[in-house]
Amino acid sequence: MTKTALITGATSGFGAATARRFVAEGWKVVVTGRRADRLDMLVDELGGADNAHPLVFDIQDRDAIQQAIDGLPLEFSEIDLLVNNAGLALGTGAAQDCDLADWMTMIDTNTKGLVAMTRIMLDKLIARKGAIVNLASIASNWPYPGGNVYGATKAFVQQFSLGLRCDLAGTGVRVTSIEPGLSESEFTLVRTGGNKEAYDKLYGGADPLQPEDIAESIFWVATLPCHMNINSLQVMPVSQSWSPFAVHRKES
Repeated sequence: MTKTALITGATSGFGAATARRFVAEGWKVVVTGRRADRLDMLVDELGGADNAHPLVFDIQDRDAIQQAIDGLPLEFSEIDLLVNNAGLALGTGAAQDCDLADWMTMIDTNTKGLVAMTRIMLDKLIARKGAIVNLASIASNWPYPGGNVYGATKAFVQQFSLGLRCDLAGTGVRVTSIEPGLSESEFTLVRTGGNKEAYDKLYGGADPLQPEDIAESIFWVATLPCHMNINSLQVMPVSQSWSPFAVHRKES
């Protein structure tokens, strides 16, 4: 029996790589995002309408989500896996220097959008005894300067995932929070407003995770025996570890 995954934020990075990984294993995918041209290119790459179906909407718009899901063609309507990947970070400055609008966009996308998508999909997932994979971050647990609201939204994703596990007990639905560390993708260009110099400085010589690495982690979690649940999975490149605690010292 062919299974179907719905992957949000599939126009680039983790989402696109995850779609490729699952289709390579014979799954169908529903891919969502705001950029219709990117989704159309991805669908073509994945073998066309037999393998992939695009849904164009902004994850912040819950009415658009509902309409898109309600309008799924029959052959893509039974969802076995929801990958809540859509999310973003905006800015790297200290809280006192940040733009409040950027904070609200992160909250609306990373938390409200994920919550809306999950609630709209729950009945379908319960009917299929499916699985939910939520993309959090190591920032869920490990704060860093400039992480402020982004890290807080990912901590929400982590805790929401655990709460779902409690409520879905007995339904057969599995829930996992995947928490990547330093990963090279378009994410950083969005965060820095397209600053390629900052992008190159962040990743230079670090051998960071690639989108395909996270796609492999998602595939592994989703295809384990149905009696197994990975509650959370932190994934970091070998080059990344923890720094000493910051200590501010008074000038003598």
